[in-house]
Amino acid sequence: MNAHGIVHKYGDHVDTDVIIPARYLATQDARELASHCMEDIDKTFITKVKDGDIMAAGANFGCGSSREHAPIAIKASGISCVIAASFARIFYRNAINIGLPILECPAASRGIENGDEVEVNFDTGVITNVTKNETYQAEPFPPFIKDMIAKGGLMASLKAKEG
Repeated sequence: MNAHGIVHKYGDHVDTDVIIPARYLATQDARELASHCMEDIDKTFITKVKDGDIMAAGANFGCGSSREHAPIAIKASGISCVIAASFARIFYRNAINIGLPILECPAASRGIENGDEVEVNFDTGVITNVTKNETYQAEPFPPFIKDMIAKGGLMASLKAKEG
């Protein structure tokens, strides 16, 4: 399991109300949520993002509310992985629960810039900035988390075990 794409970079303390503004929380439709992802800080995000792209950010990404709407909006927009210096704990858990790969790596957060081409190897935790020919080491997921993400999240993983 790997990710490869162009980076959309944001700063520190990007909260869930910026990721998906509260005015859109009445819907559970992932595509509808995705259509408004990041619009309050980056009106062009949804027109620029391509399937497989990567989001990078600074510290405390996903702070704010505990709703799963934020990671759902990011994943449904086509983002294949989020790399940040650190994540708010509830966002981290929600992302894993819905099958959105996220990696904490302060060095990558500092070194990666908007528009860089980046590859992520989830087995090793190696993040390669192809544009700058730099690598960064994140902690790889333990096998049970990799399996959960590969199956689409916690609920899908549990259903697969029942079947």
